[in-house]
Amino acid sequence: MVSVIDVASYILQQRGSMTTMKLQKLCYYSQAWNLAWDEKPLFHEPIQAWANGPVVYALFERHRGKFVVEQDDIAGNPEALDCDARETIDAVLDAYGHLTGQQLSDITHSERPWKVARGEVSEGEYCSEAIDLDIMQDYYGGLDSAAAS
Repeated sequence: MVSVIDVASYILQQRGSMTTMKLQKLCYYSQAWNLAWDEKPLFHEPIQAWANGPVVYALFERHRGKFVVEQDDIAGNPEALDCDARETIDAVLDAYGHLTGQQLSDITHSERPWKVARGEVSEGEYCSEAIDLDIMQDYYGGLDSAAAS
């Protein structure tokens, strides 16, 4: 299994520099849709339900203090991704890549996996609760099934 750092590096290789918020959300959606389509995680690092949407702390550690990141800032190995992983990420980039980090954050706030992880935590308040992969797989898999019918 590849790391979120490899996924982020691939995203930056494909799309160039972007805000850290956008990169985090594109990694989240890559994980979500990989769970829905391939029924397995893309990367092993947990995703936390932060106030501004899903964040992978291991990736955050790589870009802490930056607003915009480039591939060299992340230093992952995009070549570690297999064909299926690249196809999933490419589909995510096609579907979500035109949106800003804030728009992506707003979308995640309306979706069940982030809401469930945050529970009763007030909007804008700190939360480091992990987003459950089973809930992600169920939610995004359901969206995919609904779109197909």
